[in-house]
Amino acid sequence: MTRILIAGYQHETNTFAPSLADWAAFQTGEAFPAYVRGQAMVEKMTGVNIPVGGFIDAARREGWHLVPSAWAGATPSSYVTRDAFERICSAILEDVRSAMVQGLDGVYLDLHGAAVAENADDSEGELLSRIRAVVGPRVPIVASLDLHANVTERMLRVSDGLVAYRTYPHIDMAETGERAAILLREHLRAGAKRPVQARRLPFLIPLNAQSTWMAPAKALYEEMIALESQTGCMLSFCMGFPASDFDECGPVVWGHGPQADMAVQRLFERVAEPSQWRPDVLPAREAVTQALATAEVSGLPVVMADTQDNPGAGGDSNTTGMLHALLQQGAGQRWPGQVAVGLLYDPAAARIAHEAGVGASLQLALGMAVPTFTGELSDPPLQGRFTVRALGADHCELKGPMMTGMKAHIGPCACLEIDGLLIAVASGKMQMLDRELFRAVGIQPEQMKLLVVKSSNHFRADFTPIASRVLVAKAAGPMAADPGDLPWKKLSPQTRTRP
Repeated sequence: MTRILIAGYQHETNTFAPSLADWAAFQTGEAFPAYVRGQAMVEKMTGVNIPVGGFIDAARREGWHLVPSAWAGATPSSYVTRDAFERICSAILEDVRSAMVQGLDGVYLDLHGAAVAENADDSEGELLSRIRAVVGPRVPIVASLDLHANVTERMLRVSDGLVAYRTYPHIDMAETGERAAILLREHLRAGAKRPVQARRLPFLIPLNAQSTWMAPAKALYEEMIALESQTGCMLSFCMGFPASDFDECGPVVWGHGPQADMAVQRLFERVAEPSQWRPDVLPAREAVTQALATAEVSGLPVVMADTQDNPGAGGDSNTTGMLHALLQQGAGQRWPGQVAVGLLYDPAAARIAHEAGVGASLQLALGMAVPTFTGELSDPPLQGRFTVRALGADHCELKGPMMTGMKAHIGPCACLEIDGLLIAVASGKMQMLDRELFRAVGIQPEQMKLLVVKSSNHFRADFTPIASRVLVAKAAGPMAADPGDLPWKKLSPQTRTRP
C-alpha cells in the first residue's frame, strides 16, 4: 500500500507587526485549528475546508495509507519564534524518520508559504530542505500553498510539486489539497518530477487589489485556468504577502508540465502589467461619510473593511480608528442598534462584561493605541460608558464559504453598545470572515445599516451577498494598505514596493 506522510505548518508573517507567533499561539490556533499530532489530525481535519482536509479525501479515494504527523497553524502576526519553529520542525522530522523505517512513498505538506521565523526568513523552504535531507532524492514531496505565499527558489527546487489557492477570499482550500494529491499521483506514476518553470513579478501587489471577486484578479485567474486546460500544465499564481521583509517577498507564477515554459510565460505577460494592481482605499473619515450617504437610500448593509488592523495580515484587531470615525459622525445615533463593528480584540473588556452580566453599564477604555508601521501610535482607546447587550461563549462554528465547519476559538465575547453603536468584543484574535462571528454575540448582520469588519478581503465571501456597497477604509494600524509605506530593509532591490 502506498504510504504518504501528511503534515502542516501555517503562518502568514507580517514582519512589521507588533506581536510574535510563539509556541502558545500555535497551541491555541485561534483562526486555525489548534496544534494537533498523529491520528487525531485526520479525525480533526476531515470534512473541513482547509487543504489537508481536501488531501485526506483525495488520498482515501486513491487508496493511500496516510501517516499523520503534526499540523500547526497560528493567527497571522510578526515573526514565528525560533522556539515555535524548531518545535514544529522537530515533531515533523521525528515522524518522517520513524515512517522511513517502514518505508515511505511520499510526503504532503499543508503550507502557507509566507511564514518567516526568527531564525529562518524562508522557513517553509527550510522545513522542506530538512525533510528532503531525511527522505533523500527519490521520495516525492508536494505541498499546497496559500495564494499569498512568497514562493522562493528553494521551495520550488527542493519540492517535487507546489500548487496554490486560486481564490481570495480562500474558498478553494480543500480543492487545492486535492490538486496537490493529483501532483503526487502523477509523480508516483511517472517516477519523476514533472518539468517546472517559474517567473517572478518585479513589484509587490497590495492585499486590497488581490481579491478574485473583482478585476483584475477575477479575469486573470479565469485565464489561468483556461491556459491550464489548453496546455495540460498545473499552473499557480501567488500574488504574495506584501509585508514580509526578506529578499524573495513578492508575486510568482509557476507551472508543472511539459509545456510549462510556454504556459508560464503567457500567464506572466498577463499578470505583470503593473497599473492594473492599484487598489481603491479611502481614509477612515471619508469611508464613513460615503457609507452614511449610501445607507440613507439602501435597505441592505454597507460593509466597510478596516484593512490596516486586519488580524489576518498581522494586525491585532484592537485599534479604534473606525470606532472614533463612526462616533464623530453620529452613525450609531442615526441608526441605534444598526451599526456594528467586529471583532475587536480586548480580553479584559470581554471578561469585565461577563462578570457584570447583560444589561450592566460599564465605564471602559476599549481597544488600544498600538505602534504602526509609521512608528507612530494608532488612535487612542475609546473611553466611555458602555452597555452590555449580549454575551457569547468561546467556540463559534463557521458556516460561510471560508473554513466551513471549523470551530473558531474566540474566547469569552460580548456585544457592547455606546451611543447606538454595537461592538463585538472577543478574547481571541479572529478576522471577521464569517457572519456567525457577529451572531456569536447576538448581532444579526443582515439587519444592520453599517458593518465595519476587521478584515481586508476574506470578509467578501460571506458579506458581499448581503451588502449594498463594500468600501475599504484606511484607519491607523499595523498593516499597511500600501506596501510602499513600509520601512523595508531586506527586500530585493529589483522588487518595487508599488506596482
